[in-house]
Amino acid sequence: MRNRALNVGRMKSAVERVEADLVVMPEMCTAGYLFPTREELLEYAEPVPDGPTCRELTEVCQRRNTAVVFGMAEKAGDRLYNSAVLITPEGRVSVYRKAHLFWDEKDIFAPGDLAFPVFEVDSVKVGMLVCFDHFFPEAARALALKGAQLICHPSNLVLDVAHVTTTCRCIENRVFWILANRTGVEQVGGKELRFIGRSQITAPGGRLLYRAGTDTEELPVIEIDPGEALDKQATPRNHLLKDRRTDLY
Repeated sequence: MRNRALNVGRMKSAVERVEADLVVMPEMCTAGYLFPTREELLEYAEPVPDGPTCRELTEVCQRRNTAVVFGMAEKAGDRLYNSAVLITPEGRVSVYRKAHLFWDEKDIFAPGDLAFPVFEVDSVKVGMLVCFDHFFPEAARALALKGAQLICHPSNLVLDVAHVTTTCRCIENRVFWILANRTGVEQVGGKELRFIGRSQITAPGGRLLYRAGTDTEELPVIEIDPGEALDKQATPRNHLLKDRRTDLY
């Protein structure tokens, strides 16, 4: 929905009503996703960390002692990025810019220029990807090699494969994965997108911890042990990172 104040108000309300260390929200959730032209999106894009959305959510995160990951259109100079933003309870604001642009995003956004950074939230190493990034195993592996225990994945999925691929990424890298997807339909002019929902949380080894419905808005609180993601042994004699054949690939 193209109403920043309303969308951000709902995001703040979500943080206010849960007791959680981390809340993950969908891709482009401050402004909606379907923008036919770059010029139309410019009205809704904001700088990070100095835009109003980051300021408002930082205040809530600090007051509620909660970290938040969410997707937004980031304006940086004359460029627009499809970005994921992490705000910690201490008020630190960090950003990841979507590396793999999907379909008509290539006409609007610049491809991400940040090499899969990893951040710390209460001593847990956290990485971020955005939607279509899940198609590329190199992205998740890059985060795992940098120590990520948890990958946060704001999404507006329309292709029905991410529930499989993200489970595979958890098997390949032994990480936790929070896929926060959108539900419902967005229509602008003659174009319509239907989002598939089914947000899910997956544990190292591919164990499904939670999956939401297709059309329901849900905000579950799932307890995890991030230390589980430090164990990269597929078997007692196979380490998923140390056994890589970098001499061959």
